Amino acid sequence: MSAIDLSQVAWRRSARCDTVNAGCVEVAMHEDFVAVRDSKDPGGPALVFTRLEWQVFVDAVTSGELA
Repeated sequence: MSAIDLSQVAWRRSARCDTVNAGCVEVAMHEDFVAVRDSKDPGGPALVFTRLEWQVFVDAVTSGELA
């Protein structure tokens, strides 16, 4: 699998994020994938999911399946 260039994606974090310690997860939505990274290490690794994988995860969290 080839590396995905994340240099041009727009990262965002939740408004509920702890801005004092910056302990957040940031998400970048792209038309082909969703990337997730630790805000404390923006130059570090990111997890990349297909849009379908991300939607399944969000649905599981929303339904309480992962509680």
